[in-house]
Amino acid sequence: MTKTRKTWLYILAIVSLILVVLAVWEPIFAKVHAPPPARGYDVEIVRDDWGVPHIFGSTDADVAYGVAWAHAEDDFATIQLVAAMTRGRAGALMGAEGAQIDYVFHLLGVRGTVARTYAAIPADTRAMLDAYAAGLNAYAKAHGKEVRLARLFPVNGQDIAAGFVLRSPFFFGLGDTIGALAQGKPLPQEGGPSLTSTPSTGPMTPIGKDAAMNGSNAFAIAPGRSDDGAVRLVSNAHQPWRGQVAWYELVVESKQGMHFAGATFPGSPFPLLGHNETLGWTNTVNRPDLTDVYKLVLAPSGERYRLDGRWRPLEKQRVLLPVKFGPFALPIVKTVRRSAHGPVIKNDKGAFAIRYAGMGEARMMEQYYKLTKARDFAQWQRVMAIQGVPATNFIYADKAGHIGLFYNALFPDRKQMANWRGVLPGDRSDLIWTGFVPWARVPRNVDPASGYIFNANNTPYIAAGPGDEIDPQTVSPLLGVELGMTNRARRAIELFEAAGPISRQELYRIKYDRAYSKASYASGWMQRLVALDPKGDNRLAKGQKLLRAWDWIMDGKGQGDALALILLRPAMRASYKSEAVPDAREELTKATRYLESTYGTLDPPLGTVLRVRQGTTDLPMDGGPDTLRAATLWNESADDHRLLTKHGDSFLMFVEWPSGGPVQSRSIQPFGAATTRPRSRHYADQAPLFVEKRTKPVYFTRESLAGHVERRYRPPQ
Repeated sequence: MTKTRKTWLYILAIVSLILVVLAVWEPIFAKVHAPPPARGYDVEIVRDDWGVPHIFGSTDADVAYGVAWAHAEDDFATIQLVAAMTRGRAGALMGAEGAQIDYVFHLLGVRGTVARTYAAIPADTRAMLDAYAAGLNAYAKAHGKEVRLARLFPVNGQDIAAGFVLRSPFFFGLGDTIGALAQGKPLPQEGGPSLTSTPSTGPMTPIGKDAAMNGSNAFAIAPGRSDDGAVRLVSNAHQPWRGQVAWYELVVESKQGMHFAGATFPGSPFPLLGHNETLGWTNTVNRPDLTDVYKLVLAPSGERYRLDGRWRPLEKQRVLLPVKFGPFALPIVKTVRRSAHGPVIKNDKGAFAIRYAGMGEARMMEQYYKLTKARDFAQWQRVMAIQGVPATNFIYADKAGHIGLFYNALFPDRKQMANWRGVLPGDRSDLIWTGFVPWARVPRNVDPASGYIFNANNTPYIAAGPGDEIDPQTVSPLLGVELGMTNRARRAIELFEAAGPISRQELYRIKYDRAYSKASYASGWMQRLVALDPKGDNRLAKGQKLLRAWDWIMDGKGQGDALALILLRPAMRASYKSEAVPDAREELTKATRYLESTYGTLDPPLGTVLRVRQGTTDLPMDGGPDTLRAATLWNESADDHRLLTKHGDSFLMFVEWPSGGPVQSRSIQPFGAATTRPRSRHYADQAPLFVEKRTKPVYFTRESLAGHVERRYRPPQ
């Protein structure tokens, strides 16, 4: 054998060894977690004729075990992703996108927060977390071929808690702040006016939103405003249709008093919204100013920062991020830093520390769990006073006739001594707040005389109609309450104020409204589009003619719906994120070019362009960005270039307490119960109802479930 050949064989052996190491190192070095304490669980799962699981247990913990098993049957792939996120291993499943999540996981010190706080979580809540983990472990053991990442299981209660701690702050926009700092870009605008401004209920600046532009609608109607004396609640929380924050419908019941119908996220042992026998609530994203950024003064070495005239070392931790690349996982080393303020990010402009609502807290699980067991308004408010959920509006209704909007947030207890809306000096410890505003000072609008409450990701100062609103002068500007009005909010107030007594049918009509208000940002944007000079571009001129003829209703019946649909999304984004108004010529050029090249016309039917697609199910969709019938975001199909809806109206529930009668509810999902199981009959069975704006019954009681049972079984231990 020649020397050259030996050299090449040696190189090949080294390369092969490297490839083998890259293929196997990640699970080998992954830490294995101890499972929860062993115990038996008494649980029965009953699938109704829509595949929705009804989970019956002797104890609440039994129910949590069943929730894990049932949800894993329908979407084990996503649950595994959530589990990987709680270990800093998302990159091993998702590649670079997952590695970004892992970096934030380490940056926020998620596992440290759980380790410090877990023992203080009440024993009944910890039992729920452990039972849910045990259910996932049992499913993984019974279905080993479905496990996507070696040594991911077993999981335990602390893993489940870590999922809540990691995801909660992203609902109020922490991800936007981290992203801006990491890229050295201007910080996003959060909350309300500067501390020298006076709040107003007049024209308002649009609020900022995160990249997903999450939104929601919620309505509550008191018996005095309904046509038949019923109390009504509409839950319409907009979430992505797939992934780790996609809604999953379920009904749960235990002999310990839990009986609840609603929806949850992958990784949660209990419903997060819905109703029990006597009360219910839903959530909409709110965006007060809950994050503060401090610019640190660093020593020349860059490893110390000045605080109150003294130098302190930056805490440092090197972390290994696995990044999936084909069959391999590349190890990427990163350094995360912390100061007395919180996590620290360095960029070309310096070092910046972040302090945010709920940092170092893990009480949200207790609050969500105990809300499901509240039986009247007083009990429900006592649970809300736990203040574990760092943000999101709660819209409430109950059988007794109470309705309300609670602008829930863990507001930092700031002192009026600095510009909290800007970047703060990092060398003063008196600017590092440590407490939160008490529950009694959280803004709320309860039992307004108008008889209705709504929220559509707008300011809480407009929620019940003229004369029945929160007075902004009673709310401290230090809370940073947002002042924005979405199109959905403007349409809701227009429709409610124009309505008399509100029937079930009228409430449906309001919820499914597809119009744009001429008092919203859409008006100015449309004026820009039709006023620009086409400069001899015939296609642009034809597009402008269509927009002038458009009836402002995204129902697929009038001219110009498809063109308006495409053009309103960038306007919505600019409004939500407080960005500059898009370039009208550029957007009109892109939209008209897309329609003409794809459909051969600038005015194809809306339902031809906008689709609901899941497997072989392919249906027309209506509504649009920021309409009450929400089709917020979509992807362009690689095959036929149709716009496939991926975000907007998702889990939808209509709840009512008739005068003198038991609770009734109906619901619908865009796809079905088994969203990642193509062979299931429930992969997309709800889609035809969804696109037709119809709902299905919720079988809340055993009696109503009788006659609608598809399958009844007990999961293994």
